[in-house]
Amino acid sequence: MKRIVIMGATSGIGLRVAEIFAKAGWMVGAAGRKEKVLRKLQSDFPERIRYAQINIDDPAAVSKLQDLINRLGGMDIYFHISGIGYENEALITDHDTATATTNVVGFTRMIDTAFRYFRSHGGHGRIAAITSVAGTKGIGELASYSASKKYQQTYLTALSQLARIQQLDISFTDIRPGWIRTPLLNPDRIYPMTMSLDYAVVRIVRAIIARKRVCVVDWRWNLLVDAWQLLPNCIWERLPIRVSTPATPAE
Repeated sequence: MKRIVIMGATSGIGLRVAEIFAKAGWMVGAAGRKEKVLRKLQSDFPERIRYAQINIDDPAAVSKLQDLINRLGGMDIYFHISGIGYENEALITDHDTATATTNVVGFTRMIDTAFRYFRSHGGHGRIAAITSVAGTKGIGELASYSASKKYQQTYLTALSQLARIQQLDISFTDIRPGWIRTPLLNPDRIYPMTMSLDYAVVRIVRAIIARKRVCVVDWRWNLLVDAWQLLPNCIWERLPIRVSTPATPAE
């Protein structure tokens, strides 16, 4: 029986992916901060779900993840969704440092734990993570978020190389979506090329199952990312990019 641990399974993408894998007969280790949601998920799939309330910003998250893996009976895939972000044109320092704490420090803490688990249990497994198209270039209103997502992408690449150096069969899937209508988005703003949760999750699950190394969700964002990558920074820095507009025009 296959086993997947999902870090960030209490809302949006993570919750929906947990439900899909449980319905497909997988054992699912669901982790996140909202215990009420986790209890409901387990009651819906009592034979398939094991859960743990975990805040990845807390150093104790390492031992809690290890305990969840043990209670699940092992792990074949670690899927990391946990993350935060702010539109922060005002450069509120608390927002930027919170983003770095969760998306860089917390991310590293949990990815390292998953890597060490696979290395010490047969040397094979899969690590998948939601990063973002924002990691392609630095976006002015999303400075810390963009930088944190670039860090995540680079970190996964480096660990993929490390796995090869250590002759481990650990594969990586870097999933880079554009805007998805989840609680992370401001409901009072309109975002370009927004995808529905149902539309995006189908493609995310396919990428995990197919063991894709990098998956940009969806084709429109794939084309846009390709164009962004061709632009030199001297041009990119002059572009007046706005990540969202008010849902109701100002009077």
